[in-house]
Amino acid sequence: MELALILAVIVVALSFDYTNGFHDAANAIATSVSTLALTPRAALIMAAVMNLIGAFLGTGVATTIGEGIIEAPTGDGGLLVVLSALVGAIAWNLITWWFGLPSSSSHALIGGLIGAALASLNNVLWSGIVDKVVIPMILSPVVGFVLAFFVMTGIQWAFRRAHVGRVNRGFRIAQTASAAAMALGHGLQDAQKTMGVITLALVVGGYQSGFHVQWWVIVLAATALAAGTYAGGWRIMRTLGRRIVHLEPPHGFAAESVAAGVLYTTAFAFHAPISTTHTITSAVMGVGATRRMSAVRWGVAGNIVTAWVLTIPMAGLVAACCYWLLHLVPGLNAL
Repeated sequence: MELALILAVIVVALSFDYTNGFHDAANAIATSVSTLALTPRAALIMAAVMNLIGAFLGTGVATTIGEGIIEAPTGDGGLLVVLSALVGAIAWNLITWWFGLPSSSSHALIGGLIGAALASLNNVLWSGIVDKVVIPMILSPVVGFVLAFFVMTGIQWAFRRAHVGRVNRGFRIAQTASAAAMALGHGLQDAQKTMGVITLALVVGGYQSGFHVQWWVIVLAATALAAGTYAGGWRIMRTLGRRIVHLEPPHGFAAESVAAGVLYTTAFAFHAPISTTHTITSAVMGVGATRRMSAVRWGVAGNIVTAWVLTIPMAGLVAACCYWLLHLVPGLNAL
């Protein structure tokens, strides 16, 4: 039973990683595609490759996910908690993808872990969640918005006398680099979350002592994320690239550069699992606000913020229901 549960967790975790890829593909490429800097297919290939590379650049975020959110019991009971958390996260990813809302896969996974832990009467590490999840969740969009606003303002001032056509052509080329940097940051952040869950399953299942991410876990997580990214998330891409604000190449470059910088800083310096979705969306709003505040479609932005607020509790609720339902399965009701 224990081996079967571990294999089930790994398969479901990689499925989550795949949905994370196609759900969040828009994060890296929507702005580049909407400004015509890259064709959709070229952007997807670039994003998939950079996601793959980014997954190999660190494991600090994986440690936070595996050790800093819940205290899962050892044995089959702990594996059931992890499995329920993953199902809850996948369900919320699919719901928000269907409605084209760029919600956070990271927070869906964290909400799933919290919900499954509460349903199983296990400890939730609230202090770690506040430090590593809640505070970064609030600060990263604010920082993304403010920095993008000022970076875009600086670009407008620096090129105020330049020919608009030449400026746009130059920034379309520059966007190739900024989009690649964004995709690298997405791989760095999001692949590690799956690594952390798989490693947590190995630890609670007794197949590994001590929390360290094994090389084969990194390879599997990186490959699943890259494959999902290549599959694309066209519904969310339309929301992020077109419906929030009309973007020109300088706006796309500024938003992607700022978002990538925030992703790198939080991953390397703080090991905080922030949302790439929150970061790039707020940066897009920030560059749009440099035109005038009315240039941002705040109604669409409000719908996105609502999805953000609901992600952790709703994914947690689905995970809790999944935990209770799994206990109705013969052989699992004693765990």
